[in-house]
Amino acid sequence: MDTERRNLSRRNFSYYMRVTDETSGEFIGHLADISASGFKLDSKKSLPLNMVFKMRIEQTGEISNKSFVVFTARTKWCRRDEYDVSLYDIGFQLVNISQTDYDVFMKMFNMYGAQKNSSQENGTTSWS
Repeated sequence: MDTERRNLSRRNFSYYMRVTDETSGEFIGHLADISASGFKLDSKKSLPLNMVFKMRIEQTGEISNKSFVVFTARTKWCRRDEYDVSLYDIGFQLVNISQTDYDVFMKMFNMYGAQKNSSQENGTTSWS
């Protein structure tokens, strides 16, 4: 990812969006945080670090006339959720995404991403 993408802040994700494995169709988790270069999922299972997944996010008509976006992302970290130990928080870094799908991804960031306060920004939840 280029420097410009990394300089955009992370945001809490305020919309319930499912992320699935594009190859198997298996549900991976729900978006919890989003940035220009990555995102955090809430998931019921842990995932190995540095594994690359081809993922799919179904879209609503509010963002795009496309029904989904597809991209590859790498797991950067994985840990139990501090509030719900039945869930895992998993950080991903975008690896490859078409420009068209990246434009939709950024619309998701701008439309559904709620700006974090400064104490959240400086926390240890970075995924890239």
